[in-house]
Amino acid sequence: MKRVYLDNNATTQVAPEVMEAMRPYFHELYGNPSSAYSFAGQVSRKLREAREKVAQLLGAAPEEIIFTSCGSESDNAVIRSALATYPDRRHIVTSRVEHPAIKSLVEHLSGQGYRITQLPVDKDGQLDMAQYEESLTPDTAIASLMWGNNETGVIFPVEEAAQLAKEKGILFHSDAVQVAGKIPIDMRKSAIDMLSLSGHKLHAPKGIGVLYLRKGVKFFPFIIGGHQESGRRGGTENTASIIGLGKACELAVQHLKLESTRVRALRDKLEAQILDRVPSTRVNGARSERLPNTSSICFEFVEGEAILLHMDEFGICASSGSACTSGSLQPSHVLRAMGVPFTMAHGTIRFSLSVYTTEEEIDFVIDKVPPIIENLRTLSPYWKTGQAA
Repeated sequence: MKRVYLDNNATTQVAPEVMEAMRPYFHELYGNPSSAYSFAGQVSRKLREAREKVAQLLGAAPEEIIFTSCGSESDNAVIRSALATYPDRRHIVTSRVEHPAIKSLVEHLSGQGYRITQLPVDKDGQLDMAQYEESLTPDTAIASLMWGNNETGVIFPVEEAAQLAKEKGILFHSDAVQVAGKIPIDMRKSAIDMLSLSGHKLHAPKGIGVLYLRKGVKFFPFIIGGHQESGRRGGTENTASIIGLGKACELAVQHLKLESTRVRALRDKLEAQILDRVPSTRVNGARSERLPNTSSICFEFVEGEAILLHMDEFGICASSGSACTSGSLQPSHVLRAMGVPFTMAHGTIRFSLSVYTTEEEIDFVIDKVPPIIENLRTLSPYWKTGQAA
């Protein structure tokens, strides 16, 4: 059966070039990069090269790159480090639409006596920047806002937010997991102090992440162990995956133009055709700046899980929200924060493309989805009631 994979915000395929770059470090070049002999030295050199490639993608210096296990670890590390840096400050600013790696952590910290401000968003998924600025107080240890939303693709003005925090002496972090490789990032021109990435979102393997730490920013390690990562993250390096991530970042630099042109055009075609052929649909965050690969479409009066099951019969892979929140009967916290009506939120499908997505695949989805929705609506009493009204 043909497979059309449009769930790249959940995870991406490992690029063939990445697999080839990693292969020797599982069997032939398996030395511990911390060892002193030359067999390990050649591995250590490859790690340095990988760090340089990650830094190039971010417009950063290699020494500002810390390798972690995933984006969630990076997110947790920066929040806890900020609280350790400013032990007298008991306030954290974030938004209501953050990834669970931030949202669940700050809610946990609220039970430990920390004051949490979770800023609301409007119906287009955007922040009120005046409200954000007002929320920053002398008691604020850190502000953390995601750069691109994993469900809707809506882009927050994190550069502006970081500058406002800097002016008030407050650390600023951005979860940029969904942004890396999709839009340009240049930390040399930014006031962002810390930034999180995850390899499996940009065609590297799972289990490898990055924490960008601006030079001069104080940092308390989340994992204490050996001297690895200049003492900032203990544990023997995940050598093959780090090298794979370096190659993926090298490819991402080359593919940035494709993301903003061909991938965006395919996303726009998918949205336009679906909205034209299927009544009572809408795109979440359509009036905001969004990631070029992401489309969150509401189909009113049908269940998202039912849509996914029927699409799966044709080999179409998508998501009814974030993969991190699937399994819940409640609409996603992102859609609730945006005030999406219940009858539409439950029928939301997220399509997320990659540089490997083809026009043939998009045409296939455009051909199959409208009849799926039509058939499901014939079985829905809510659709009949809504039409009668």
